[in-house]
Amino acid sequence: MDTTKRQITKIAREVNKFTARMLKLDGIGTAEYDFIHVIRKNPGITQASIREILSLDKGAAARRAANLEAKGYLVRKTNPADGRSQLLYATEKANRLKNSKASVETLYYEFLQEAFSPQENADFCRLLNILYVRSKAESKADFPNLTRRFLEGSAEK
Repeated sequence: MDTTKRQITKIAREVNKFTARMLKLDGIGTAEYDFIHVIRKNPGITQASIREILSLDKGAAARRAANLEAKGYLVRKTNPADGRSQLLYATEKANRLKNSKASVETLYYEFLQEAFSPQENADFCRLLNILYVRSKAESKADFPNLTRRFLEGSAEK
């Protein structure tokens, strides 16, 4: 039984809705932001690699790259290893957008934390960090415990 009622997920969904609304003020949608994020994390990536990471079809990736290039969020450079493909890089404008997204999320979380007393906030942050560290460790290990639990649960059905 989920005693959390999936409220972490529900809060994250509301943060994402607000963030998407604020990103639209910069003329960026969430799908475009995801595309930029992949390029920022993988400078010099090819469209083919982005398609694989984001599970996009060739046409959607090409349109998204062209739109983001026209808006000044990415640049293309010829791939020296393969003259037929191009490498994609984020521009300074894209890097500022990352900071903008982080600042919007920070604003939202600060708003939520105003409901706590200073002691409640300290306790909450300490407990949240425990959950974050556990989540990150499981992810870095490629989810062995959760996969086992999921598969065991599937076998019971």
